[in-house]
Amino acid sequence: MKLITFAGPPSSGKTSVILKLVEAMNIASGEIGAVKFDCLTSFDNLRYQEAGIPIVTGFSGKLCPDHFFVSNIEAAVEWGIKSGFKILITESAGLCNRCSPYITGILSICVIDNLSGVNTPRKIGPMLKMADIVVVTKGDIVSQAEREVFAFNIRQVNTAARIFFINGITGQGAPMLARHLQGAKEIEGLRDMKLRFTTPAAVCSYCTGEIRIGEQYQMGTMKKMEFKLPDHG
Repeated sequence: MKLITFAGPPSSGKTSVILKLVEAMNIASGEIGAVKFDCLTSFDNLRYQEAGIPIVTGFSGKLCPDHFFVSNIEAAVEWGIKSGFKILITESAGLCNRCSPYITGILSICVIDNLSGVNTPRKIGPMLKMADIVVVTKGDIVSQAEREVFAFNIRQVNTAARIFFINGITGQGAPMLARHLQGAKEIEGLRDMKLRFTTPAAVCSYCTGEIRIGEQYQMGTMKKMEFKLPDHG
């Protein structure tokens, strides 16, 4: 199974980009699933369901979203493998722009929008700096000059990432990204794989620098999600 992680500020268009990307990838029903990591509430599960994509949504509540992500991502992958998915997509909202829900060796995509301000890329931490790909949305609403400045500021933060401009409404640009994702790594699990960057401080084992994935490494405040196998009818 291939795992692809998406992250980005709230309302940047992550779900819209993912759904347009799935359309462009032309994947058969039942071969792709999604896990949505959010904080308080979300209605994006309805959009995934309308698209025929099995979705599990988890809310971190008062916990740090990054800690919630890393303590549940292994179970998410196991759910994806048992469900028979060829591709599992995770979506995580980086509320503080400090978040870093990326795993070494796993394709990581950061979604940010042009309307957030030309200097926004410089205000985002590991969520942008550690991404393999940066997707820019809402570029059709701003001028060409603003798009160029925005892209320049992205490159100042992350010199290695590929930048794609995608319209979340029309899907323009999604096919090009879909072709690029064909080379995503196949995995059989995440045990002992590592985060690309340490998580923000809180009150668990990951606060003190732990980066290994696995329940045996998890201590302190943790919150687990429930994963049920989808009914394929």
